[in-house]
Parts: sequence; C-alpha cells; structure tokens
Amino acid sequence: MTRIKICGVTEPANAAEVVATGIDYLGLNFWPRSKRYLAPDRAPAVADAARAAGKALLVGVFVDATVDEIAAVLATLELDLLQLHGDEAPDALVALSARFRVPLWKVVSGTDPGDLARWPAEAILLDTPSPARGGTGQTFDWNLAHATRTRDPERAIVLAGGLDPENVGDAITIVRPFAVDVASGVERAPGLKDLQRVAAFVAAVRAADQSR
Repeated sequence: MTRIKICGVTEPANAAEVVATGIDYLGLNFWPRSKRYLAPDRAPAVADAARAAGKALLVGVFVDATVDEIAAVLATLELDLLQLHGDEAPDALVALSARFRVPLWKVVSGTDPGDLARWPAEAILLDTPSPARGGTGQTFDWNLAHATRTRDPERAIVLAGGLDPENVGDAITIVRPFAVDVASGVERAPGLKDLQRVAAFVAAVRAADQSR
C-alpha cells in the first residue's frame, strides 16, 4: 500500500480534518522562508489536534537547520520523523540521528539523484529542485524516479513534486514509490488544505493501489 503524506499544514482544525481522511504522514514545515512555515510556538496546538484526529505520523520539515534549532522544536513537541530538505551532508544525518533518535528522511532533488546508498536515511524523498524547497507544483521526472527506484530497489522512495488528485494515480503506476507527498496540489491557500482535494487525492492513491 502506498503511504500518503500531506505536507505544510498550519492550523489546528485543518490539521485534524486532514488527518481524519486516513493519511499516513502529516508534514509540519519549520523553515522560516517557506510559505507554509509553522512557528515553533504554534506547532504544539497543530500537533495535538492532529494526534487527536488519527494515527498519522508527524514529520518535521527542516532546511539546513542547526542541531540547536531542531532541538528547540523537539523540546516543545514530539515528532515521529525528521525530513531534511536542505544541503545537509551525509555526516550531518549521522550526527542528527545519534542526537535525537528519530528516523530521518532526506530530500534529494535534481536531474540525477546519484548513489542513494550514501544517505543514512530511512527514506529518500525525490522532489523537484527549486529555491522554495518544494511546494511549487512543479512535477518531478517520474521516469527518473522509476529508474532511481529500480537501481536501488531496497531503498524506500517517497515521490513528491507536482502531485495532485488528477495525476497521482499515473505517478504511482510508473514509479511504484513507498509513499507520495503533496502540498500545493491539495491546497486552497498556502498552508491551508482543501478537504475535498485531500479526500480526492487519498481516493486516487487507493484506486491506483488496487489496480496494481
């Protein structure tokens, strides 16, 4: 079954509604330059609402954050995963994993993801490169994603970049990822998800799984 991550919620009520659709992961973005930035002092309310609504794991999204910056967030709420969306080096992942004992996802973007074995991460998230670090609605090259997954079949691949209810089924058919990740494709405004589009996205993923 393809896992579903909805990324970039900023309001408690909206987070609860999104989780109630049956998703697997909910992304909270702690990069201050993001349009979906969630200030750490507001994050506990969002996290509490999400956890009360369902079983989705909470993913903290960070871009080149220092150890102290991540520690400050984790001091206020519990995260199930850390998603590193910057230019972090493999050694940094080792240090963060040892410090926080939280599973890591590493975002890799570009025209050639290269050797994924160098990343000590639970999963690799493939996203379209952009200064905004995701959430642009620009589609990742699915054939490249498929080739990457085929080259390293034991590695969990999370596919992001330009997914929406209309195209996610085709993306799953081509790539067969461990999970799919969407932000702008199910929004009515940055950080505020459209529940009809979220439900349609979930339904499209489940339909694609059944046809495999």
